[in-house]
Amino acid sequence: MEKEMRYAVLIDADNVAAKYTKYILDEVSNYGVVTYKRVYGDWTRPNLSSWKNMALDNAITPVQQYSYTTGKNSTDSAMIIDAMDILYSNNADGFCIVSSDSDFTRLAIRLRESGMYVIGMGEQKTPKPFSAACNAFKYLEVLADEELQNSADKEKVEMKTLESAIIRIISENANLQEEINIGELGSRLQSRYPDFDVRNYGYSKLSQFLKEFECLSFRQVGSSILVSQKSDRTDLQLVVTMLTAIVRTNGTKGYNLGELKKQLCSKMPDFSVKTYGYSKFSRFVENLPGFRIRNNTVMIAE
Repeated sequence: MEKEMRYAVLIDADNVAAKYTKYILDEVSNYGVVTYKRVYGDWTRPNLSSWKNMALDNAITPVQQYSYTTGKNSTDSAMIIDAMDILYSNNADGFCIVSSDSDFTRLAIRLRESGMYVIGMGEQKTPKPFSAACNAFKYLEVLADEELQNSADKEKVEMKTLESAIIRIISENANLQEEINIGELGSRLQSRYPDFDVRNYGYSKLSQFLKEFECLSFRQVGSSILVSQKSDRTDLQLVVTMLTAIVRTNGTKGYNLGELKKQLCSKMPDFSVKTYGYSKFSRFVENLPGFRIRNNTVMIAE
């Protein structure tokens, strides 16, 4: 079994915002296991207060470093000394130096000279010499944007999955008008996806959530809301015209239902009753205006 790389993560709190903590640790975990997690700063300063809870929540050891001279940052030297101590302990195979400060350029070079794999992380303002001195350098704003994009993509996939499930439920459980009571739809969704909750998507009511799907239409009947799948009226009119022409070729005798479907599909290869929210061709035809079915024969209702 291949040995997992061990990384020491050293963070300069004076030059990196606490909001990036999750992205830092997640990214390093792609390279190996984190054995050291330390964040350096003068914790008596109010501007570092956001780091206190973040360090606690992520089991990061805060290292106190007072500023001995006004206007001079002494965090750099503390990080450099610790990095060298860790290097000589032989307990790490690589380092992640998190800072937007070019003062760590020489440290990155020295660690690489000792055979360490060095990952640098900082904001896009980071000077080029520091980023060039690392084996790999990650911009924190990019990592954050990538995480947000992944979350957005994941939600899109979830919504598409739910949309397909909703259409199937309507098709399988709807009444003769291809509508389903919104309460029944919600119950069916809950049965298929036990963790489904509209509050996860920022809504308080199922009706509000369902309006996110452009393929659905709603009809109020008394105190009930009925949900159905929208159909493309332009295409539907074309289908009606085609069906009418086919049925009339047989005069007043009508047209066999199965043969009618065959003839329609030969003239319109892309036709599918599912497009209009139906699961059976017979139910589709009998709900079209101007048609009736008797003994499996389709007639024009004059």
